[in-house]
Amino acid sequence: MKKIRILSIDGGGIRGILPGTIVTYLEEQIRHKTGNATAHIGEYFDFLSGTSTGGILSLIYLCPGEDKKYKFSAKDALDLYLKLGGEIFDIDLRQKIESMGGICDEKYEANNLEEALEEYFGKKTLNDVLKPCLISSYDIRNRKAHFFTSLDAESDIYNYQLKDVARATSAAPTFFEPVRIKSLYGTPHALVDGGVFANNPTLCAYAEARNIQFSKVLDNPEKPNKPSAKDMLIVSVGTGSVKQPYPYEDYKDAGVLKWINPLIDIMMTGNSETVDYQLKKIYDTLAVEDCEDYYRIQPQLIHADSAMDNAKPGNLKVLHEDGLAAVEKHKEQLDEIVQKLISNH
Repeated sequence: MKKIRILSIDGGGIRGILPGTIVTYLEEQIRHKTGNATAHIGEYFDFLSGTSTGGILSLIYLCPGEDKKYKFSAKDALDLYLKLGGEIFDIDLRQKIESMGGICDEKYEANNLEEALEEYFGKKTLNDVLKPCLISSYDIRNRKAHFFTSLDAESDIYNYQLKDVARATSAAPTFFEPVRIKSLYGTPHALVDGGVFANNPTLCAYAEARNIQFSKVLDNPEKPNKPSAKDMLIVSVGTGSVKQPYPYEDYKDAGVLKWINPLIDIMMTGNSETVDYQLKKIYDTLAVEDCEDYYRIQPQLIHADSAMDNAKPGNLKVLHEDGLAAVEKHKEQLDEIVQKLISNH
């Protein structure tokens, strides 16, 4: 049996340029190795998962065109950030004053983000995506995690427009206002960014994949049903690691305002690291031939600003450069992943 290939991408705002650059390299190498100049990254994974910026990337990879084939390349997805990032994270003087930099109101208007999502996804729905996927968000009205899953989307109760799914998973508190969306059936939800509980959604992807009949869903008898860890090849990509220290002396008497940004940073980083720890422990229990099929690629922010919303032209450029540096650093691992993706195709 061939392994189930899973791609999971963390949240991280404009830092989505980093995983976007890494996945672009994977796609380019697949094209080179297979001799297929039009191969798409979505064809070489069986299940995709993403939170926030990772959710947007995943949906772009799986979005169909009018011909029911993959519409966008990995480079097209990366261009959303490189070409439109400055517009998405654009703040005019009025908004800056009224929000007090995000303290009294959301920092950014969502109009430019929603226009970009409309441009990419149009009227396509979750039921249209070309492979199974899971995208995370959080329901603030019902106070529970909300997972958009393509397999559930066969019912209109759980089917949504892709632009709404992308908007919901990336509705980062303090950056963008929460979003109200409805399923095609009309069920309403008030949602925020899935990063508040699952910034690294890899374990969510693992749990979801455990219950999928892949041979039926993919129409491929060589793929296992309800796979366990030994049947999975998991590639988890982060959005950059730079750990800013928070000295005890500076925070021992800190109040709510001072703790807001550190708490967001700590929760996102802590979640990502915890999920990585859990999956490593799961794969450590497997036989030698299977235990190396979990990959965690976490780029380093070398020159770029770690802020999730710094979309100034200079920072977009160095984010891309840091992504390319991550490709060079992890080239051996990435080339190994490419070989495994092809052999399990």
